[in-house]
Amino acid sequence: MPASPLDPAFIRDLDQDLTSTSTATVQVVAPFSGRMLHELPLSSKADVEGAFARARFAQLAWARAGFAHRRAILLRAHDILLERRERLLDVVQSETGKTRGQAFEEVFQALSVTRYNALAARRVLAGRRRRSGVPMVVTTRIHYRPKGVAGIITPWNYPLSLAAMDAVAALAAGCGVVQKADNQGALSILALRRAFIDAGVPANLWAVVAGDGDEIGGAVTAEADYICFTGSTATGTKVALQAARTLTGVSLELGGKNPLIVLDDADPVKAAMDATYACFSSLGQLCVSIERIFVERGVAPAFLREFQAATARLKMGGGFDYSADVGSLTTQAQLDRVSAHVSDAIAKGATVLTGGRARPDLGPLFFEPTVLSGVTPDMECFGAETFGPVVSVTVVDSEHEAILAANDSEFGLNASVMSGSAQRAARVAVALEAGSVNINEGYRGSFSSVDAPMGGVKQSGLGRRNGPEGLLRFVEVVTISRATGVLSLPRFGSDFARLAGPLLLLAGVLKAVRRR
Repeated sequence: MPASPLDPAFIRDLDQDLTSTSTATVQVVAPFSGRMLHELPLSSKADVEGAFARARFAQLAWARAGFAHRRAILLRAHDILLERRERLLDVVQSETGKTRGQAFEEVFQALSVTRYNALAARRVLAGRRRRSGVPMVVTTRIHYRPKGVAGIITPWNYPLSLAAMDAVAALAAGCGVVQKADNQGALSILALRRAFIDAGVPANLWAVVAGDGDEIGGAVTAEADYICFTGSTATGTKVALQAARTLTGVSLELGGKNPLIVLDDADPVKAAMDATYACFSSLGQLCVSIERIFVERGVAPAFLREFQAATARLKMGGGFDYSADVGSLTTQAQLDRVSAHVSDAIAKGATVLTGGRARPDLGPLFFEPTVLSGVTPDMECFGAETFGPVVSVTVVDSEHEAILAANDSEFGLNASVMSGSAQRAARVAVALEAGSVNINEGYRGSFSSVDAPMGGVKQSGLGRRNGPEGLLRFVEVVTISRATGVLSLPRFGSDFARLAGPLLLLAGVLKAVRRR
């Protein structure tokens, strides 16, 4: 497999941006080749504490600088990201093993998120008037105050875009950031951060740390004024429990077992092509990736034929160009999990329609996109998230049965509906228990809609990123009321006796004119 195109001096330069006073390092492996990519410095608990102290100091000036100052810097960072896009693609591919095209999705998302938050922050977070309890006597406004320094814990699978979704919104809201990077995705985050520092973000305002999850991640959670976590439900639950001890707010994007419904009026060819990308983009290592397909019986033969063929045609490869359709898994642990899920399903009676095996001839972590039928509840891949290139297909007799089967999960992150009728698809979409639903697309419609909230229900998380909701996470709402002096509010019994009648009359007038 080709070696990473990243220059060792460039990697060492990025590594120096990580907050670490320790001499300890960890080897990070390039997924395509299995060779060492770099030795990542590790942070200590003291490094985390120091990073928060410096970020808090820098955050005071950043918040006071105002929206226009922050907007100008974030827009400058957007332009730098655009200029450095090819290098960013190299970094993302080198760390994750995804294709050039799927790395491009990350860069494009980072650009969109940066532009959106730069332009939307003032509109969303500007103070505004609210109706007071006694009009003219009292005025009331709400003010948004940045929470302080956000702790952001980011996974390895989409390091660039997921980091941007949280960190840029925090910066736009006037917060500082201390970000715990997964070892496997640290270079992507450091390259993203470098663009913002070069654009004018103070270096101390956005720190990146790395190391053991329990120690370093726990230290980030303990110090933060707000926590953003993306990862597994098991780890996210631990983060939420730790944050609850100090009543620190959290947003959690966690696991998924995302369903796709193919209704019998769908175009089987188009549905199969869209489903193929929805299942196997980034080799299924995506929180919103499809892992369960329910297809109505009337279209099942045609859809299955096209879906198997489209999956089998996918070109696997590890080139740093656009020649491959799917790339590699990212870590040995991922390969072990995917292999175990497929082996377990086969041993318990599932049928492999296509794929089903590792491809060491292509590289150490390649695994064929795999379609299974006959998956039953006793199989690991039935309800547990595989987080890899494995999807089960089940034929159902009605859209009602499909909805019930899709909702029969502890997760509720993303879902998809394929149909030839917009009205019918919308009816099914609103019945699905998921934070986002895509019609005639797998995940990219909602994932790319940065003005709309993204998150999960049930065991898939709490809170939302993106859109106004993503900005509002990082601020405290302060209500400021002022007595105008037009009339003094009652203080003593005699005051109430005198003013009760006029106040009741005012209540009646407000009702009559339909004022809240």
